[in-house]
Amino acid sequence: MTIHFSTKIFPQAELGNQKSLKSSLNTLLAQATDCLVLAYSKADLKDFGSGKAAKAKLGLLAELDQLLGGSISNANIVGDLDAKQASVCVLRAEKSWSANGVKAKRVLLVSLGDLHLSNDRSLTAYSKIARAALKALSGSSIENALWFIPSFSLAHHASFIADEVRLTIQYAGDQAYRFGVRQPAMKFKVKDHADTLKHLIFAGNNACSKQLKDAVIQGIAMVEGMNLAKDLGNLPPNICTPTYLGKTAQSLSKKTSLKVEVLGRKQIEALGMGSFLSVTQGSDTPPQFIVMRHQGGKAGEAPTVLVGKGITFDTGGISLKPGEAMDEMKYDMCGAASVIGTMYAAALMKLKKNIIGVVPSCENMPSGSATRPGDIVKSMSGQTIEILNTDAEGRLILCDALTYVERFKPKAVIDVATLTGACIIALGHVHSGLFSDDEDLVSALTKAGQVSLDTVWRLPLDAAYHEQLKSNFADVANIGGRPAGSVTAACFLSRFTEKYKWAHLDIAGTAWKSGAAKGSTGRPVPLLLNYLLEQS
Repeated sequence: MTIHFSTKIFPQAELGNQKSLKSSLNTLLAQATDCLVLAYSKADLKDFGSGKAAKAKLGLLAELDQLLGGSISNANIVGDLDAKQASVCVLRAEKSWSANGVKAKRVLLVSLGDLHLSNDRSLTAYSKIARAALKALSGSSIENALWFIPSFSLAHHASFIADEVRLTIQYAGDQAYRFGVRQPAMKFKVKDHADTLKHLIFAGNNACSKQLKDAVIQGIAMVEGMNLAKDLGNLPPNICTPTYLGKTAQSLSKKTSLKVEVLGRKQIEALGMGSFLSVTQGSDTPPQFIVMRHQGGKAGEAPTVLVGKGITFDTGGISLKPGEAMDEMKYDMCGAASVIGTMYAAALMKLKKNIIGVVPSCENMPSGSATRPGDIVKSMSGQTIEILNTDAEGRLILCDALTYVERFKPKAVIDVATLTGACIIALGHVHSGLFSDDEDLVSALTKAGQVSLDTVWRLPLDAAYHEQLKSNFADVANIGGRPAGSVTAACFLSRFTEKYKWAHLDIAGTAWKSGAAKGSTGRPVPLLLNYLLEQS
């Protein structure tokens, strides 16, 4: 199912202005919509319930109650109104509404609680409120809704409007996503679901007009990027091969201004990517090296480079994984999927920034020609690597990609990879692991994660951990043992990133979910896009 998002501006709609409150509500209620969505505070309800508002100036709920013929009073009497944050109350049209010119079929009231008094301007509380409202809109006969964003943003400074709108669209898109909708060749019958919401209109006023319009465009692009990343992750590995990833990237150049180049085995060999090629040896499926360019900035401007791990299926190679849940190793290309999704969204947003996406992609399979534990290979950088475990293959393809991107003289490089199970042990499924020695990059990515609620947690890169990667026979070993496995993996990558600012995101715990909710999450597309937006 796809939700269409748009904007509508009501110049005089100022809920915080007592003089225009009634006319503002009149204007909103006169819109023909299945549901008008408004937020109220704990103070609004307290004044309304105590009758104070009636004795002095009428507040939001009191004014609304008059226009709705006492519907709010009735809801309050029976206990449907609650001051608790994220509480919702759906009012359905009565005969008395039409007499006051009300065309809205429903009014959804959502409680902000004490958020309007809080000094905490994180979006965590708002996310709970938005999710509650979206849940109330789904599973009913509501096909279109008018979401009056200024009533929600009373809780925050006006600058937060864009963040709130993007986050709302992100959640709405996530709620509406169903695998199979965009893959007709799969012959997959999409499971029935009750969601009927087709059109969500974000309404605002002159004070937030530009922010609102920009945020909706950005939010729509973000959802498109996340949907693409989810689709690629969820597709079975017999379909989503390295070749499929390459063709998908090339197809995006027909829809957008993206320029895409896909290198095959001979070109990869010519570049001297011995580390990358060592992973591909056991598979009959050819490797692909995908380069995507978004030239939105000035000519000559140093680009931001995103590098995504694209192991479309990971058996572990000769160091074979246990059979249980091995099917989930189709998600080992979620780093690649997130980079492709981010590049697509950046192009749709027409970001005024030069961005390059690089995806080394292959399978990791066992066979008579597969790389063995103990083999030594030469990377594109010239460093030799002793492969002690063929299941530590992600770093072997990434290190050559990280050397390749030196040619772009990047402003910053961010690699994204489902790299280590150790990161799941350290951080679970809440935060993605963040590794970097560049404080500005760490700060920017952390902030972007907070804004998108696609959060990261910084882990160390101390020189002492490099001791675990020493080899008697090569410049470096590809594993450092069980202790601090995610840290030593990042330390390995850092050896190939000395010529630019670099950060590594380990998304092993956040890229997909298991169990009944099994599926790709689309993370960290929101994080990357918010970072790029801030940099733009």
